[in-house]
Amino acid sequence: MPELNPIEASQGRMQKPAAVAMAPWLGLALVVVLLDQITKQWVLSDLHYGQVIPVTSFFDLVLVFNRGAAFSFLAEHSGWQRWFFTGLAVVICGWLLALMHRHRQERLLPAAFALIIGGAIGNVIDRLIHGAVVDFLYFHAGRYGWPAFNLADAAITLGVGLMLLGQFRGNGDTNAEPTPEKPT
Repeated sequence: MPELNPIEASQGRMQKPAAVAMAPWLGLALVVVLLDQITKQWVLSDLHYGQVIPVTSFFDLVLVFNRGAAFSFLAEHSGWQRWFFTGLAVVICGWLLALMHRHRQERLLPAAFALIIGGAIGNVIDRLIHGAVVDFLYFHAGRYGWPAFNLADAAITLGVGLMLLGQFRGNGDTNAEPTPEKPT
């Protein structure tokens, strides 16, 4: 039976077990991984490397492989970066899981962590299977364009944005239940 912390005891509430409290956030991370991998498999099966399919005047579907990190950082190196970025992603996911556990009764920060974890795992899968990350979303205006990216990258970016929002707001998640680590 879950224990009551002093604040919950005074309010007559019981804290959810950690696994139950984290389940929705882990589920969100899994959804991100699945959507990311499904869209990448679709692109890999329907496009060939370098193919461009115009969708709008500012958006194309393409198939490119990024051996580096954001904006192809370190992509031109001999291959060590594949394992470096894979290891880095695993370490960061572990750290974010610990933060998710600490903030499990909140809403904004665990959602942010889940998006980042799901995106990182999606890109790690690519690095392990393909030796590079599969990118296919290309936005541009005239001859100026943003580097191609994928759904995992979008989830990571959204997650980082939500983390920053939570920090700027002081994460005023008034609907969150208190935890022993963070009483309200």
